[in-house]
Amino acid sequence: MAACKRIPKTLYGNIFTRSSTGYQSSSSFGPPSSLISRRGIASRLYVAGLSFYTTEKALLDAFSQYGQVVEANVLMDKVSSRSKGFGFITYASADEAEKAIAEMDGKTLHGRIITVELAKPRTQYNSSIPIARGPPEPPKEQQ
Repeated sequence: MAACKRIPKTLYGNIFTRSSTGYQSSSSFGPPSSLISRRGIASRLYVAGLSFYTTEKALLDAFSQYGQVVEANVLMDKVSSRSKGFGFITYASADEAEKAIAEMDGKTLHGRIITVELAKPRTQYNSSIPIARGPPEPPKEQQ
């Protein structure tokens, strides 16, 4: 801590900026992707049929030619640490997302034909819904 106090603030003050989500690098462009997706500014795409060896960087590189990609996620299996075969791309505008759907749907990426469509919003499950446990009980006869 004492070493940081001796360094003038001008040397390290411009490297990081404080945001509501914590420290963020000043080299990033625009607001964090979590804020963009909550406000509905961005368009999120679902990409299915990915190879097990497709990484987030490879997905970002493939889709960045159709517009500004805010975020690229490839869902990974926790046990095998391989791709589950699908991911999500977030674009800055809906026009760019539509262009990517038109161009990339049915194309080959890393030897696999991929499907690209608009991502559906997450469904909120109500915790008050009972879970069925076993077969239903037979009706009781009335006498």
